Amino acid sequence: MQNNGLPQKEILGELDLRLAKDFAYESGRIIGSMCNSPHRLARKVYARYLEKNIGDVGLFPAVAELEEETIQMIGTLLSNQEASGHIITGGTEANILALWAAKKSAKKEKPEVVVPASAHWSFDKAGDLLDLRIVRVRLDDKFQADVKAAINAITTHTIAIVGVAGTTGLGAIDPIARLSEVALDNDLYFHVDAAFGGFVLPFLRALGEEVPVFDFEAPGVCSMTVDPHKMGLAPIPAGGILFRNEKIRELISWNISYLAGGEAKHASIAGTRSGASVIAVWSLLKHLGKDGYKRIIKRCMRLTWRLADEIEDIEGLEIVAKPTMNIVGLTSHTLGVKRVAEELRRKGWAVALFPNHIRIVIMPYVREQHIDKFLADLENIAHELRS
Repeated sequence: MQNNGLPQKEILGELDLRLAKDFAYESGRIIGSMCNSPHRLARKVYARYLEKNIGDVGLFPAVAELEEETIQMIGTLLSNQEASGHIITGGTEANILALWAAKKSAKKEKPEVVVPASAHWSFDKAGDLLDLRIVRVRLDDKFQADVKAAINAITTHTIAIVGVAGTTGLGAIDPIARLSEVALDNDLYFHVDAAFGGFVLPFLRALGEEVPVFDFEAPGVCSMTVDPHKMGLAPIPAGGILFRNEKIRELISWNISYLAGGEAKHASIAGTRSGASVIAVWSLLKHLGKDGYKRIIKRCMRLTWRLADEIEDIEGLEIVAKPTMNIVGLTSHTLGVKRVAEELRRKGWAVALFPNHIRIVIMPYVREQHIDKFLADLENIAHELRS
């Protein structure tokens, strides 16, 4: 750190140069990420209210009111207007909070949690932090949690089951209704990770698409993860944890007495929380409304189905499964998935590589011309690898 500060103009100029090598969402080449370029209103609101700290609700009671309204709006989308929760850093924190509540509720020795093989790595992190044994069970031929395998994995030490509504790799939806029954039959906490699907599936259903039960409509669901900073178009950080009711949230609430605004209850990992994130999510829900999100999802799905169909027409390439949301799994039994991914990255495409497939996510910033270019590059790569 130097003694004399530099002029703002010089700092901004250096940042522009230093950050030029980063990918930009508007380029359409970030085609493997589940994060998003924030909506222009969200950017404006976030910047305007940066100083707000919802961790001290006595100082910012109006932000706390907006958070309650935000959780109510999201809860209504997820079939539970009475949901209780918070806007937090992201899906990882939400999943940790859910398993924390499950552990506090069960109070068992050597606690175990049954999760599908497709569950996000944050559950392993939660297991390590909370001293929980994470038991991963196989998937069925539809890449969904195998219910029989989940039942067989339950022991006297099991405290919770996890289902995923929009898996990280393929966007698959686990049989939430059946897992809910299993949880109720065995008196277990049931958490649904809908970090990505939570801002897709309600609007797909509203568009008339067939969507299975995935949310609080299933009576055994105790909590849900949903990330507004993914398909909700909010700025990072803006994750969400929703509990079925206040009683469950209270399991992990802590009284903090020394705050400047007076005593407050915290039910999050972070003590200081961004009020700007809360206000941004509230603003987007109010501004876009259901119709706005439906239009966004409809366009993303149109591009997704087009991409999936045209991949199937390229010799040597295929899709892993019919897309259930705006995620496509691309694979090849003859060309080598890793080789295809390497060539796509060499051509400037930011794709996500899984052991057996490439994940492509059609986020709202992806346009028709980006799909045209991606398919052209993909066809050329396949041709070169076949030669």
